[in-house]
Amino acid sequence: MSVAGVEQLDDVASEEMSFADRAYLVIRDKLIMLDIRPNEAIVESELAAELKLGRTPVREALKRLEVDRLVVSFPRRGTFATGVDVADLRHISQIRVNLEPVAARSAAENASAEVRAGLLELADRTEALDVENIHRDELMRWDLRAHRAIYRATGNPHLEDVLVRYDNLATRIFCLFLDRLPTVARHVGEHAELLRTIAGGDGDAAAQIALEHVTGFEKAVRAIV
Repeated sequence: MSVAGVEQLDDVASEEMSFADRAYLVIRDKLIMLDIRPNEAIVESELAAELKLGRTPVREALKRLEVDRLVVSFPRRGTFATGVDVADLRHISQIRVNLEPVAARSAAENASAEVRAGLLELADRTEALDVENIHRDELMRWDLRAHRAIYRATGNPHLEDVLVRYDNLATRIFCLFLDRLPTVARHVGEHAELLRTIAGGDGDAAAQIALEHVTGFEKAVRAIV
């Protein structure tokens, strides 16, 4: 995936970014979007050649991704993409239903005028999507982009880090069943209302919309498994 692909997840790949950071973002995207399939072996030399990077930054990236629970390493066996277990959905949702409303409320109450303007612009762009015809992988990238914008708008880097990690894990589950989920377009479209509510500063309403959004995701997946 190109640097442009990384930017689709609202991570800025600048010239100052280290090779390890670049490798981390690109490999993370491949894992989230299931370009690297669950339980698939990850060969450092092949990834390094594909990314046109040395093996050292790839190795450093994989260590970070293991902390994110996106890869797992076994002595003498190698490194693998973690499996996607729907049983984990309950644990992931338990965290998200508690923290996503906190993030939405915090963003609504604390975001600067500049950040609010950015959220409104993102809401406009989300509403302008041709959600019925756009590729579903691209819809999921919009889902990730909206969530990351909200987490960043909280101004709390610790809350942002936690929610990014669990949103990534939830997205892997979503992507696994993407072709069987009839509500993907609606799910992504819900972000526009949430973004506008946060930008308008209504913390209570933003928290409620965020809660309904997360619980709706879990119900949609559970309905087909």
